[in-house]
Amino acid sequence: MTEKLTVSLLDYGAGNVRSVRNAITSCGYSITDITDPSQIASADVIIFPGVGSYHSAMSVLKNKGYDAALREYLSEDRPYLGICLGMQTLFESSEETNESGHRGAPLPGLGVIPGKVIKFDETKRTVPHIGWNGTIAHQQSPAMKYVKDSGEEVYFVHSYYAPITEENSKWVLTRTSYEGQEYISSVQRGNVCATQFHPEKSGNTGLNFIKGFLESVQDGTLSQTTPLELNPDAHTQLVKRVVVALDVRSNDNGDLVVTKGDQYDVREKADDSTTTNGDEPTTGRGGVRNLGKPVQLAARYYDEGADEIAFLNITSFRQGVIEDMPMLQVLEEASKCIFVPLTVGGGIRSYTDPESGKVYSALEVASRYFRAGADKVSIGSDAVDAAEDYIRLGAKTGSTSIETISQVYGVQAVVISIDPKRVYVDSPDGVDKKHTVVSLDDNQKGPNGEKYCWYQCTVKGGRETRDICAVSLAKAAEALGAGEIMLNCIDMDGQCNGFDHALMKAVSTAVTIPVIASSGAGKESHFADVFEETGVQAALAAGMFHRKEVEIGSVKKHMEEKGIRARIIE
Repeated sequence: MTEKLTVSLLDYGAGNVRSVRNAITSCGYSITDITDPSQIASADVIIFPGVGSYHSAMSVLKNKGYDAALREYLSEDRPYLGICLGMQTLFESSEETNESGHRGAPLPGLGVIPGKVIKFDETKRTVPHIGWNGTIAHQQSPAMKYVKDSGEEVYFVHSYYAPITEENSKWVLTRTSYEGQEYISSVQRGNVCATQFHPEKSGNTGLNFIKGFLESVQDGTLSQTTPLELNPDAHTQLVKRVVVALDVRSNDNGDLVVTKGDQYDVREKADDSTTTNGDEPTTGRGGVRNLGKPVQLAARYYDEGADEIAFLNITSFRQGVIEDMPMLQVLEEASKCIFVPLTVGGGIRSYTDPESGKVYSALEVASRYFRAGADKVSIGSDAVDAAEDYIRLGAKTGSTSIETISQVYGVQAVVISIDPKRVYVDSPDGVDKKHTVVSLDDNQKGPNGEKYCWYQCTVKGGRETRDICAVSLAKAAEALGAGEIMLNCIDMDGQCNGFDHALMKAVSTAVTIPVIASSGAGKESHFADVFEETGVQAALAAGMFHRKEVEIGSVKKHMEEKGIRARIIE
């Protein structure tokens, strides 16, 4: 039996590479880390999982001497797989370098493929392009032998893309459409292959791609591609995402459990009879419910078709993430068996260790989460502080958690969690002009019949209000470098009456970054309703899935019946 080859992984220190490692090992291959440029020439195959910003990646490659060694390796048509930024760096340059603090001419890429990576036009579409989209094959490749020709979406998260040109057209393996823009979603020429999408985050489809790629390297058939006849009228479509959130906290035994309260009340009651040993979920509503252990629940949702999973650490305000080993272990374990995007929130801020006095920056805290397996971090209270400072100063400081994390890991890695509550008013006239006032449907009127409200932001898990509205916070966060908004509503949380459409409309029309609707889902139709009536790209639920009142598959089936594209798994 032929001994399997060893994969050389080029991990330059940014983003979640743990999931790529787990995807490779799940396909039965061993890994060696490239820690010196001299190792590149002797590699059987190189996988470069570029994550973060183009400027950061190219700077590290150049400073460590990897760029010259990589160019030589690639010029010899040696087996290579670049992922996301690992594909973009193959081109001549990228516009992103000038938007990440770099001054002067753009840093050159590896220059293997003709062309320049450019930014999606934000006036015509939501940016970043986040979510599950299809691909259209330009070549038949052994790397795709386990992937269906059509009907299987893969996961994208990027603001910049490589246009198809006459000069690079022979490199195109697949193309993808995003709201009217066609672009290169994967490339291959000879033994050099790369994807804009993340196979390690694309479920079984992505794992099958990695398996096909590595097997083709192993048996020497990778370069045996065949051009396909193209249909210029064929297009793909970004599907709407169904996200599952798990509110995680420590129980009295120090174990992490998933919990769910109503309207942000997660305090255990002295007479609460719904506590469990953490192994069996507790069903039913009312009070605070311990609903099981986070990794097992998350794995169940992955198997059932969740498009993303969010771990929200609701007790992290009591301690810093650096000491929060159980939560880091949850991410590490989850990434071994879950191959869709993982978001983690709670405690993403700078803090001072009370014992040592050491100060940890928000960037250091986020880095720990990324290295443990997170793809995105969700920033809550710290984002409110940053937005207030930005509005007050009228300029960026460059030092906020949003700015520092997005500059290193890219805007797509930063999610802002907004936790507003309604402030009912009889008329918009008496409200400070800095707040956005919305009109309410008859069934949403205030306790005294008020027809209007504005949404006041809160911090510290909804326990403290601030004089800033949700729309203002979202716009400031986007300006500071956030890539996505997770939009909650305290009034709707746990009520199972549907999402707050007025809030979702107000925010999604005010920003150009994607918005995830959260709080209030209780049945299948609530997802289709919010997608039909607002501009959100994803919708999130927790309790109804935890209690098995509604299945993820039934939500997606209902969406498809309503003509809303969803990712359906077999």
